[in-house]
Amino acid sequence: MLLQSTIRKIASVTAIGALATLAAAGTASAAAPQMAPAAQAKPAMAMHHHHHLYEGRVIARTGLLIRSGPSQSAPVIGSLNYGQTVWIVCKVNGQWIDGNPRWYKLADGRWAWSSARYIVNIGPAPRWCH
Repeated sequence: MLLQSTIRKIASVTAIGALATLAAAGTASAAAPQMAPAAQAKPAMAMHHHHHLYEGRVIARTGLLIRSGPSQSAPVIGSLNYGQTVWIVCKVNGQWIDGNPRWYKLADGRWAWSSARYIVNIGPAPRWCH
C-alpha cells in the first residue's frame, strides 16, 4: 500500500513537471522574435497521432530562411541553423531552388515553408500535402 502511494506521488510530480516544462517552452517560443532551435522531441500535435511528421536536417551551411509560403517571394518568418533537426508535415511543388521544386511545410508552430533543396530527409520522404 505504501509502495503504491509512493509510486502515484512520483508519477504525479513527474507529470506536473513535464506540463510545467511544456508550458514554459510554449511561452518562451511564442515571445521570441525569431525561431528558436527545434526541440529534439516531436511537437505536441504528433503525440495525438492526427498527423504523421517526417524528420529532416538543415544542410544549408549558412542557415536556412523559412517563409510563409513555398516561394522565395513569400515573406521570411524565421530561420533555421545548419544541422538543426526539423519536423516536416508534407511537401508541395513550388518555386525551383537550385534544381529542386519541392518545398516542405514545417511543423514549427507557424506552419512555415522551406525549400527541400536544403533539408535532407532522415527516414522516409514526406507525403504530398492535400
